[in-house]
Amino acid sequence: MSALVDQLVAQVIGLEVGLLSCQARLAAVTDDEALHDLRTTVRRLRSLLRPLRGLPGVEQLEMAARAVGQLTTPLRDREVLATYLHQHGHYAAADRRLRLQPDAYRQVAKSAEVAQLLLILDAFPRFIRASQHQKLLKGLRSRIEKRLAKQWQAIDAALKDPEHDRHRLRLLIKRVRYAAEAYPELDRLPANAMSHLKKAQAALGDWHDCWQWLAQAQHQADLQPCVAVWHNTMAKAEGQADRVLDKLSADCF
Repeated sequence: MSALVDQLVAQVIGLEVGLLSCQARLAAVTDDEALHDLRTTVRRLRSLLRPLRGLPGVEQLEMAARAVGQLTTPLRDREVLATYLHQHGHYAAADRRLRLQPDAYRQVAKSAEVAQLLLILDAFPRFIRASQHQKLLKGLRSRIEKRLAKQWQAIDAALKDPEHDRHRLRLLIKRVRYAAEAYPELDRLPANAMSHLKKAQAALGDWHDCWQWLAQAQHQADLQPCVAVWHNTMAKAEGQADRVLDKLSADCF
């Protein structure tokens, strides 16, 4: 038990250091990967926390992490779209979006949401140690293993649903992937599951991008030249995602 708690504390401290680095990079507008790295770090934190629900401090930290995710989602979506537009020669449309990003990065860095997350995250190791001292962490390993298994079972159930929701599947796959990385010693996934999950996430990500961009194109005129390509790409991504998901279902369940 002590080793597991030590690992939890070490991961939380590492994620805090990562978030502080991302905050500094955003404030200084040093690079265009800082926002993505911030969101990935927050996602890893949420995956670490999900199996710990019910312990002191977890709910507050989850809420703070969720708030940062909600704050940054539209900014990251705009960033990804602008990158696509630039790569495909739509330079004016790309530049209209990219020129908004530096101010957005600085606003995220100094936002109340990021400040609140860092404040709670800094105190969280003390909550873990206090819980350990009060013997509130008995059965923690079993609790985490059960919740990881439940997340995996949720993917199985979704795959068996002929009307499965690709949006929900994409989120479930992300959760399982990052949870397995957060708790590698407690991971009970089939040996080849991670490679299938990565491929499924990539295919569903391509589909989701096109779906989202087509929705934006309905009220953003400068996206109209891309609509036909996105319809075609989305159809191909749907087929690729379905093939990958069928393979995941056949090989891992």
